Formats: sequence, C-alpha cells, structure tokens
Amino acid sequence: QFFSSSANLFNAFRTGAIDLAYQNLAVDQIRTLQEGATAQKWQAIAKAGSGIDYITINLKSPPLDKLEVRQAIAAMMDRPLLEERVFRGQIEPLYSLIPATLNMKDPVFQAYGDGNATKARELLTQAGYSETNPLKVEFWYRSNVVNDQWAALTLKALIKKRLGNLMQLDLKSIESTTAYKNLDKGVYPMFLLDWTPDFLDADNYIQPFMECSKGSVKTGCEAGSSFLQGSFYYSDRANQLIDQSRKELNPDIRKQIFKELQALLGQDVPFIPLWQSKDYLFAQKWIQGASLQITQKVPFWTLQK
Repeated sequence: QFFSSSANLFNAFRTGAIDLAYQNLAVDQIRTLQEGATAQKWQAIAKAGSGIDYITINLKSPPLDKLEVRQAIAAMMDRPLLEERVFRGQIEPLYSLIPATLNMKDPVFQAYGDGNATKARELLTQAGYSETNPLKVEFWYRSNVVNDQWAALTLKALIKKRLGNLMQLDLKSIESTTAYKNLDKGVYPMFLLDWTPDFLDADNYIQPFMECSKGSVKTGCEAGSSFLQGSFYYSDRANQLIDQSRKELNPDIRKQIFKELQALLGQDVPFIPLWQSKDYLFAQKWIQGASLQITQKVPFWTLQK
C-alpha cells in the first residue's frame, strides 16, 4: 500500500492497520515509533542506509563560480549539528559522495571542518567579501520534504550566528517534481537534494555527479551527469578517471582511482556531501522474520505472521 503522506503511513501503522512501515517517515514519527518499540508495542529494525543527501552547486551561477566561495560554504556546513538538532541521531555525517559503508570512501570534506567560521572567513576575505560587502547566495530546498526545510533553516541560523552578515543564505523552496524538471536549466544556485544508488558500488556515487559527456572548462558541462544535476561541473581529469574506473578489474588500482576522484571533489567543490541516511523498518509484534538489507530492500520471503 502507498500512502499520500508520512502522517497517513504513521497513523496506519500505529493503529495496526498495516503490518510493516518503511521509508519516508518524518524525524519525529520515527522517534515516536522507536519509543513504542522500546515499550514493546512493535518492532524497530535500523540499518545504515545507502542513500545520501548533498548540496549541488551551480558553477555557472555567480558568485558560486569562485572556488573560494564554494570552499567557504563547505567549511560552514555543520554535519554533527544537523545530526543532533534536526535528525536526533537518525543520520550519519557524510564527508564524501561515497558513503562510509563502502570501502572506496575517502572523507575529503573533513579537511574543511564542520561550521568552521575561521576557515570560511579567511576564504571569503580572499574572495573580496567583508561585512560591508557580504556574500549573498540563494539556497533552495524541496518544499514537500520537511527534513530538508529544517536542515536549511538550521544551517542558515548557524551561519548567521558564527559569521554575522559576512555570509547570507536566502532560503527558497519549491515542490520536488518541479525542481527536478528545472535542475539542468541552471535556475538554482544551490540545491539540497538526495540520491539513492541503482547499485552498491562507488561508481554509482561518482559517475552520476561528476561525469560530463560534452563541455569544456570554459563553457562548463553541456551534457551529461553534472549537467543533469544542475552543477555543470567539467573536468577532463574526472572524465578520464571515471572511464578508467569502469574498465579496471584490479580492486586496489580501482580504489586509488576513486581516491583521486574524491580528491577532485574536495578540491573543486561542485557538490557538498552532508549526510548518509539510516533506514528504519517498523513491524508489528505478530510479524516474524522482518529485516533490512544494505540494498534498502525488505526481503518479503522471510516474513511470517
């Protein structure tokens, strides 16, 4: 059964109308269901998920075409704060597009720190910004995703508290269906999005973001993955490495290729990884064999009433 809102799914499970509840529940709803599981009203199964949330940055949209600006924004992202204040421990901080569950990951964004106002101020000063000439940038999120709204509001408040007027986020929202249709049109300077892989390999966290099939350093990406993401990132080296990784059979060599790709990601900042999801499956007491796979699949063949 599919439900039109997380509230309907939540209520249907709590009243026993359905046997299992999975995905798209809000933070408070998950916390309430976890408390119910602790009180032995039902079962709760949690596992590190394969989905990630990140910011896509439009490199064609001034002032985000300046590297120092993108790096300063990366330095101000405070993942532990989001984990604690917004998600109440229901996510894991993410420092690369490749999640921590894969051995190819290299947490390159740890170099920027979390909410690192000192580094951000230094970078913005280099880029010519000051309290009297502040950085102003639009930050878009999906209006129908409650968690994204809270994350955006939290980051804006954090930046205001630690940088004063030096960096100013102008929050804007739009319904997700409309957003996805317009990403490749370049209308959004920064957008908070999520990604679920088609298969569990490092390639599926890098190629759909950094690959560009047509473009140049001067024009940016004109066709390909980064174009569709609304980033328009172009790198000859990234394209070469992605192509090489898809032909390489030696896992050790392949790991080095992805290490270099992640180094490019951290250096050029076309995307900013924020958090890795945790998956939660809730099952009624009369259900046996409920479990979650790392692929985010629920194996139905193990279930019994």
